[in-house]
Amino acid sequence: MTQQDPQVAAGCGCLPLLTFVALGWMAWQWFTWPDVRDLADNNPESTAFIELYRDRGSGSEDRAIDWRWVPYGEISSHLKRAVIVAEDAGFFTHNGFAPEEIKAAIAEAVERGEMPRGASTLTQQLAKNLWLSPTRNPLRKLSEAALTIHLERAVPKQRLLEIYLNVVEFGIGIYGAEAAARHYFNKPASALREREAALLAASLSRPKSWHPGVDDDGYLRRASRIRTWMAQARYLNRYL
Repeated sequence: MTQQDPQVAAGCGCLPLLTFVALGWMAWQWFTWPDVRDLADNNPESTAFIELYRDRGSGSEDRAIDWRWVPYGEISSHLKRAVIVAEDAGFFTHNGFAPEEIKAAIAEAVERGEMPRGASTLTQQLAKNLWLSPTRNPLRKLSEAALTIHLERAVPKQRLLEIYLNVVEFGIGIYGAEAAARHYFNKPASALREREAALLAASLSRPKSWHPGVDDDGYLRRASRIRTWMAQARYLNRYL
């Protein structure tokens, strides 16, 4: 009788456990999967990131949340353009994933010694903000990818942008374009000008430390670069 290699036997012993874990994860995903299609017509009542912020605050006053929803038409086109060129230049033409854009953004960031101008698409960021967590584990990335596909299929692009601009973090406890515009500039999101829009868009990669009023060279350089990209992206007018 041939004796089995102990290492092979150990490896085989792991397979049932891995299969059980994978099936358990798939079942949990099935029962907790959000109704993505509902977002085409209804605004989210909250987001995973806002709830995480609330939980960490334990009810203290310094964890208060400023979040005010406004329709797409009440958000400045300057901010729409600024956010797209800063985070996802191909948003209106891709299907939720843009590997070539990500590679170009990372290469540009390495060359300039600054944060990438968009390491994931707006749809991927939206999926993470709405339903997931900031962690970087592989299962979370799989969920993000699946939710991104569902969002792109079920929700029109302008609606995706509207939701994104209304839920994304622009500072500690400040969520959405309207809250940010009133907090930093004392005006509604509809009245934001190019410079103000660029300053807000520049904060998205580091919202807790980069935001209007912060005197940080890296942040101000990024805002300036975003204004340059905005001037070069007039083609976006056809989509906005």
